[in-house]
Amino acid sequence: MRLFLILILFSSYCFAEVPVTYMQDDTRHTVIGERYKSGYLFSAPNSKGTIHVVTEDWPPYIGNKLCNKGWVYQFAVSTFNSAGYNIYIEFVPWARAVRAVELGKADILLPEYFIEDTAPSDYVPNHTRRKLLGLSNSFSGGNIGFLKRKGEPDRFNGNLKSLKGARIGVVRGYQNTPEFDAMMDNNEFIIIHAVDDLQLVKLLAAGRVDLIIGDPEVLTYSVKYASLAENEKRALLSAVEPESKVIQYNPLYFAISKKTPNWLTVLEDINTALYKFKNSGETQRMKQALLNECD
Repeated sequence: MRLFLILILFSSYCFAEVPVTYMQDDTRHTVIGERYKSGYLFSAPNSKGTIHVVTEDWPPYIGNKLCNKGWVYQFAVSTFNSAGYNIYIEFVPWARAVRAVELGKADILLPEYFIEDTAPSDYVPNHTRRKLLGLSNSFSGGNIGFLKRKGEPDRFNGNLKSLKGARIGVVRGYQNTPEFDAMMDNNEFIIIHAVDDLQLVKLLAAGRVDLIIGDPEVLTYSVKYASLAENEKRALLSAVEPESKVIQYNPLYFAISKKTPNWLTVLEDINTALYKFKNSGETQRMKQALLNECD
């Protein structure tokens, strides 16, 4: 019993703080995130203010249970901290995250794909998402494509028109590609919505959809990190596979609510920090270092 209590206390202590380290102007900076409300607060000296960031579990990029919470988490904290902002970051379901930022109840949504000008908001009637959100400059992302049931022939021939009428699973609130999203909004596919990537894989394995769309790495990791028995994970992973053709490479973005005070100034500060990290090689160094550390 004593050992059990020690383990509980040790676990609580380990997750009481989250360290983030980055290089800026040849100087090593470490910022410690402390438990705050339902997330973590990272403070910057001489802060310009606090940015409320909402994100979701999206391994291998970001996740509450990932090593160091994933490289995108560490990168986001580093970006905002280097720009002089406190950052309060919490994990919530994606649809809730989108709603919070579009309604101005949180400041930043991450990570986001490119949002086309015509994409409608699900939460503000008669508004496009770009009317509600501003996009940062891009940073490193991944491929977007389809998964099918293992052993079935490919359905996607490189032209999305070949999939008209297909039953396709998507996570509610996700952007995928401008062409796919426009065709989806035009009801050219039969869309089945899921709440997250894991449910998407389950829909495909159960035969409720023909294909699911997303980053193949994310879809695979959503099963690997799920709270499922090992035999359930093996069954799901053995039931699905990527189509041979990807749709495109998707960089990632930060999306800022236009209801955030001085949002244009905040966005300019973020873009400046992104440029400095990219130009100095810090973006790639941080990503590779974190992936190596957590391999």
